[in-house]
Amino acid sequence: MKTLLIIDDEPAIRLLLKQFFQKKYDVVLLDDGIQAVEWLGSHTETPVMILDLNMPAMNGMEVIANVRSSSNHRTAPIIVLSAKESSADRISCLRNGADDYVVKPFNPEEVEARIDAVLRRL
Repeated sequence: MKTLLIIDDEPAIRLLLKQFFQKKYDVVLLDDGIQAVEWLGSHTETPVMILDLNMPAMNGMEVIANVRSSSNHRTAPIIVLSAKESSADRISCLRNGADDYVVKPFNPEEVEARIDAVLRRL
């Protein structure tokens, strides 16, 4: 079963996504970017990542930069899930290595469809 990292500082978002995806993925819930980088450093498998931008300690853009510069996880699919709606934020994320961008509030089925689309391209 493929691993899905859900990295968001909002517990309600993490739990909603876990409930939706737990039958299809091995879901790992993380509170912030530092935990994500630590998890990635201790695992060799390449997960699918759902990543919030605004988090304490290490934000989503820093996580994207870290993942894309890593030798083990550089190809990990990253879908940003953010309350930031501006076109500039979406463009910045995509140019810096995110594979997709979904604005909160979101429909979990749309997130699933976007994950499936990214995985088809791999």
